[in-house]
Amino acid sequence: MDLLNLRSLVILLSAVGCCNGQSVLPAGPLEGVQGKNITFKTIIIPTDVGNFITVSWNFNGGSGLVPVVTSAPKGETVGAGYAGRVSLNSSTGELKLGSLTAKDAGDYAVTMVTSAAVQRTGTTLLRVLEPVSAVTITSNLDEAVEFNSTVVLTCSAKGSFLTYKWLNGTAPLVTDGKHVTLSANYTVLTVAGVFRKDLVGPIYCTAFNNLESENSAPFNLTVRYGPENIATTVTPTAEVQKKGSNITLTCSAQSSPAAVLQWIHNGVLLNVIGPKLVLDNVAVAQSGNYSCMASNAKTLRYLESTTAKFTVVEAISGAKITGPNGTLVAGNSTATLSCQATAGTADTRVWLKNGAALSPSNRVVVSADKSSVTIKPVQKEDSGEYQCKLTNAVSTDSASLKIGVNFGPETVSVKGLSFVKVTEPVMLKCAAVSLPAATYTWKFNGTLTDVMTAEYVIEAAVDKNSGIYTCEASNAVTGLSTSVAHKLSVTEEGTLDDGLSGGQIAGIVIGVLIALVLIIVGVRYMRRKKPPIESPY
Repeated sequence: MDLLNLRSLVILLSAVGCCNGQSVLPAGPLEGVQGKNITFKTIIIPTDVGNFITVSWNFNGGSGLVPVVTSAPKGETVGAGYAGRVSLNSSTGELKLGSLTAKDAGDYAVTMVTSAAVQRTGTTLLRVLEPVSAVTITSNLDEAVEFNSTVVLTCSAKGSFLTYKWLNGTAPLVTDGKHVTLSANYTVLTVAGVFRKDLVGPIYCTAFNNLESENSAPFNLTVRYGPENIATTVTPTAEVQKKGSNITLTCSAQSSPAAVLQWIHNGVLLNVIGPKLVLDNVAVAQSGNYSCMASNAKTLRYLESTTAKFTVVEAISGAKITGPNGTLVAGNSTATLSCQATAGTADTRVWLKNGAALSPSNRVVVSADKSSVTIKPVQKEDSGEYQCKLTNAVSTDSASLKIGVNFGPETVSVKGLSFVKVTEPVMLKCAAVSLPAATYTWKFNGTLTDVMTAEYVIEAAVDKNSGIYTCEASNAVTGLSTSVAHKLSVTEEGTLDDGLSGGQIAGIVIGVLIALVLIIVGVRYMRRKKPPIESPY
C-alpha cells in the first residue's frame, strides 16, 4: 500500500468513526526552554506499542497547519524547517523536538493509525520559555550606616513567567513586614533603619519558573559599625613610595576564632600568610593594590579587605641640560636647551633664568612637555644662567647651563673735555657695550691714527690738536662696527674760547644790558631825591 492510499485510508476510517476517542497526549500546556529540547510523550495501551502503520505530527502556530514529521511503511517524511531537529519513535509515537525557538510555540497534533485501522489522536499546546538569565541585584546605596540608612535592593532578570525569592546566605531571607519588607512581586527588598546583622549575607536573589532557576551574584553591603571591619594599613602612609624604601602592610579583622589572613597583590594570591607583609627595598614592579583575605574556618565565610594602593616611583637623578655648541650672535642665532635625567621620570619640569621663572614669549618657546626651550632668534638679554628643575612625587633634581649671546658694539660714547688751553693734557675715553669686548681705533679729522686703545691721550695740547676725533668700536664675532665723533678746541692763554655757543654769547650780552639799565634807573632816582636850590634874587 503506497503512502497516498494509506492517507486515503486514514481519512476513510475517520469518516466512518473507526477510532478511539481517548487523547494519546497528556493534558497541556507543555513548556520548553529556548535552546533546549522537549519530548512529546504519548499515552497508549500496551497492545498498540509497535503496532502503528502511520504516525503523523503537525503544528499550528496561528498561520495554518504545518507538517512536522510523518512515519509510514515506505519511510519517514520530515517537514520543512524540521530537518535535523526532530526524532520520532514510530513504535510509541513520541516526538523529540529541539533546539527550541520562540517560533515553535503553538498547537501540536498527532494522528496514529494501527494495523487494525484504529486511529489514535491527540493535541497539546507548547509554550516556549525564554531562558532565565541576567539575575542582578542593584542597590540604592553603596554603603549603609547602621540605624540611619534605608537600603532598597532591586532584583531584575530575563526570562518567562518568573517568580523571585531572596536568600540570606543559604537560608531564606526572613521579613517582618516593618523593618524588612518585600514588594508584592518579590522583586524589591527594603530594609528600613538597617542593622549590621541584616545584610551579613551574602544576599542572593533567585529567579525561577517551572523549568529553570538562576541565582544572582552574591551581594554584600557594608554596614558601618564600630572599628570591627577588616582593614589594611600601610606604613609609611604615603600613596607614593620611593624606590628602595621599606614598606610594612598590616591587616586586622574582627573574627572569632581568629581569621587566617592571606595577602593579595593586584588580584593574585601571595604565598604570605599572617597579619604583616614586609616589603624591603621595594621595586617599581611592586606598585599596585594590596589587600588581605580573611577566612573563618568555623563559619566557612570569606571577607576581603579594602584595597591599599601605593605607587613606587624611582627618584630623579642625573639631570642635565644640553644646549647649543656653536657661537650665538644676537639677532641671528637660534638656541635650543633640552633637559633630561638619566634615572626617574619627572612629573613636572620648571625652567628658570638667573633664578627667576622663565617667561615664554614670541621668541622664547617652551615645548608642550617642557623638556626643551627654543629661543629664536637670541638677543643680548638672553645671556645668563638657565636652570631646569625636574620633580616627581619623591624627589627633585636640577641642572644649570650658562649661555652667552654675542652682541654689539652698542651705545658707543666718548668722554673728555671739549675745550682746553695750550699745554694742558687731554684724555679722551671711548666706551661701548659689547660681547665680547670691543676693539677700538681712532681717527683725527678723518685720518686713521695709530691709537688702538679705548683711551686717546695728549700729554700737552697744542693748537694743531684742535679738530674732530672719531672713535670706532668693533666686534670681531658679530662683525659689527659703530663710531662716534668728538670735537676738541685748543686755545691760547687769554683768548676767548672759540667754542662759546650762540646761546652762551646771547646770555652774556643780555646780562650786560640788564646791568646798564639798572645803573641808569639808579642815577635818575638819586636826582629826584636832591632838594631844589633857592635863588639869591
